[in-house]
Amino acid sequence: MPEYLVYFNQQWVGDHSEEWFRGRVEPSMAVIQELKEAGAYVFAGGLEEDAPVYSAQPDGGTPVVTDGPYVETKEFLGGFTVIDVPDDETAKLWAGRIAEGCGWPQELRRFGPQPRIG
Repeated sequence: MPEYLVYFNQQWVGDHSEEWFRGRVEPSMAVIQELKEAGAYVFAGGLEEDAPVYSAQPDGGTPVVTDGPYVETKEFLGGFTVIDVPDDETAKLWAGRIAEGCGWPQELRRFGPQPRIG
């Protein structure tokens, strides 16, 4: 089955009170539980907003790792869910459920096929 990435940029979340965010925990975790029960859950997580960011660049066999994002941007990834479902329609259904559970928009993309080795 194809795997899909359901994700959001932190800026899509909006400004809300701490109480509002606490109110999103139960509905968002309920969707994750439904994904697990349906056998569609692969992984989900939110990224720490104030944690360090590193950039790894190739440099002729010795990668160079530096502090900070490589590209200056106004938006950055806030969190994501990876799901394993049979088709786009099912993926769209789950993306909508995740958006409702979290209370902010989500974007959905299908992963390409895994390259064959050997």
